[in-house]
Amino acid sequence: MFGGKWKSRIICVLAVNEKLRYSQLRKEMYNITDAVLVATLKDLVEDGIAERKSYDEIPPRVEYSLTEKGKSIIPIRDYEEKSVNNNLL
Repeated sequence: MFGGKWKSRIICVLAVNEKLRYSQLRKEMYNITDAVLVATLKDLVEDGIAERKSYDEIPPRVEYSLTEKGKSIIPIRDYEEKSVNNNLL
């Protein structure tokens, strides 16, 4: 589920910001390529962790947010992060 180096970071960014448009998410993830960001978001949506909502507007608007399943992962990520940080000390 957390495979790849970007999934957990995207989950954390969405957890902090709740809803982000693609361009806003891209700014938060400044050191990721567009192709990797698109592929990772697609994986998160397919896994049921993130939700993609598109609006029928011009210009097109797409927002990403965490699903309930995605929100339930946050405590696990916090625990993993604390464990890693404690082991580095």
